[in-house]
Amino acid sequence: MLRPFFDVAMLAPGRQLTFRRVVVGHVFLVALAAWVLLAGPAPNPTVFGYALLSLGLVEASALVGWRLSQMPKSQAMEFLLVSPVQPKRLFLAEALVGMTRFALVWLCALPVYLGLIVSGLLNVADLGPMFVMPFVWGLAIAGCVTAWVYEPVIVRRLGEIVGMLAVLVYLVIGVLAAEHLMTWLAYLPTGLAKFLHSTIIGFHQLNPFGIVQYWFSGDSIDWIADERYLLVMAMGAGVAVLSWTRAAFRLKGHFHDRHYTGKHSDSKNNRDDAITFSQSIFPYKFTDKPLSWWAVRRVMEYSGRVNVYLAGGFSLVYSAYLIAGDNWPAWMGKLVFQLFAQWGGAPTIATALCVLAVVPAVFQFGLWDSTVQNRCKRLELLLLTEFSAWDYWHASLMAALKRGRAYLFISAWLWMAIVISGAVPWWNALASVVAAVALWMFGFALGFRSFSTGNQSSGLASMFTLGQPIALMACLKYGYNNLANLIPLGLCHTPVTDGVSLLWCGTLVVMVVITVWLTRTGLTRCDAELRTWYDVNQGKKADAT
Repeated sequence: MLRPFFDVAMLAPGRQLTFRRVVVGHVFLVALAAWVLLAGPAPNPTVFGYALLSLGLVEASALVGWRLSQMPKSQAMEFLLVSPVQPKRLFLAEALVGMTRFALVWLCALPVYLGLIVSGLLNVADLGPMFVMPFVWGLAIAGCVTAWVYEPVIVRRLGEIVGMLAVLVYLVIGVLAAEHLMTWLAYLPTGLAKFLHSTIIGFHQLNPFGIVQYWFSGDSIDWIADERYLLVMAMGAGVAVLSWTRAAFRLKGHFHDRHYTGKHSDSKNNRDDAITFSQSIFPYKFTDKPLSWWAVRRVMEYSGRVNVYLAGGFSLVYSAYLIAGDNWPAWMGKLVFQLFAQWGGAPTIATALCVLAVVPAVFQFGLWDSTVQNRCKRLELLLLTEFSAWDYWHASLMAALKRGRAYLFISAWLWMAIVISGAVPWWNALASVVAAVALWMFGFALGFRSFSTGNQSSGLASMFTLGQPIALMACLKYGYNNLANLIPLGLCHTPVTDGVSLLWCGTLVVMVVITVWLTRTGLTRCDAELRTWYDVNQGKKADAT
């Protein structure tokens, strides 16, 4: 039963091309991260391990979780669900295909690890937390993402409430209390205080990032590090098995929920709200835009509000710490803020938030479809309407803004806090804000150009959102701050750290000019290029995707 699924996955031209691009990007990012963090006089394997963990989580979610979460959207799956193949086996086959592709991608960077071992920068035992653990936990997170998407709406709403409570607990215990946790717990009964302290310390230590931190710390004990590593690996394997099992049993129910259950709106005036949001930005040119309303509703099906609450809550507390300065209460924690200060402080966090804001702009979630067939079906209807290039552009813009604007606002808080604290002049912070807006529009212009031409933007978007931070980190680590001004993302960081320079101004002007050119070209050629793409791809076999 498995062979047809693997044949389609590995022989389909479209998926072959995507696989090759992901392999090249993965090897490049791992090699670049290794060079940035391990080369030079002060190697930092801990941060390298953090980078690999983050890369594993992102790639597994994209290669495995994304495809499985998109699969029930196709009504063609109905024929498979009524065939002798059980839905659970169908899901298992697709999941194994995704896991295998992810494993092949992950193994392609093995020569980089072997080179680090031969050069003496890593030991063979370091492959556990550096190579194996990111793979296992990547599959675990991909399974959690898939199971979360398959859950009924009521379960997801309850999950968001639990997530918000978890964010609140983290902000209070992990940030505000921090190193003064025992002082805070002293006001509780002894038994309860000990239980809470053990639980909090356990969560802090027994997670993948905690394992990497302890493994490469100078005072780690080998047998304790091995014991913690094995325990966390077992936890990751358990999470993976439970999440994949839950998703397999929910596949058929989720398909029925999407296609046969009536949709219940969260608000009585969702359409009016979306149109009001659109009019608040373009009050004179755009009035009633149904395509924009649909695109906004589509991207907000899984809104990711917990991530926004986490980023916003931490940034708000960090901003208060920056403004308070020496007046920060002695009974409140400083350790977390001091740790982030070692990694670049508020400018680095604000720049990272800009990356999160630009993700929906460059990936074009609003109008994009996961397969050629789905896109052909949608364009078959859209191209018969009177929608113009402006309608597509506006719909994509509204969807990207709705999904990413919160991160831009949060980054503005941090830059404002930096100014109020007296660390930098207000005009330097304003320059960072201008650069952040220009970066967002540049990413959106690239994404919309990819949409209009029919090219998958995943590879370009991955390099834009992953390659830029690594390149910027390399420039800052080795003191090439001027070169950082040549990176679009660096334009958000350098004004508050090194000031505004002529190189910064020149790069900003070039980026704005390219953005205007891409936008005008996309608007001029959008309709014709969409029709050309439809003519070329309509009727392609399913295995071409």
